[in-house]
Amino acid sequence: MEKQKQGLGRRKEAVTRVYLAKGTGTITVNDKDYKQYFPLVYLQNQVEAPLKTAEVADKFDVKINATGGGLKGQAEAAKLGIARALIEVNPEFRPALKAAGYLKRDPRGVERKKFGKKKARRSYQFSKR
Repeated sequence: MEKQKQGLGRRKEAVTRVYLAKGTGTITVNDKDYKQYFPLVYLQNQVEAPLKTAEVADKFDVKINATGGGLKGQAEAAKLGIARALIEVNPEFRPALKAAGYLKRDPRGVERKKFGKKKARRSYQFSKR
């Protein structure tokens, strides 16, 4: 791998751009350590998961630019972005990542609000008297 590889991940309103380069295994999100950026352990595990599945956790430095959405959406978008970048590095990682479900883009988003409703489906409270 002569230069860094990149992958794009999306989930809900979150978008992450992931850059992989040869290194020692550091993961940074928006110029912070990922353990500081994602304080919850299960979100940290989401970010690490594709690297552990491909067994390259200590071979690449990962730089992530995350925008939009919340922490959970950003973590899941980062998971997809890392998996896509790993396939660019080595296409042989694809079967393992696909079997683990890391290449599937979750299409669910927020349903739009309808007129005459308080939210997307929630009606105003009915008053009989």
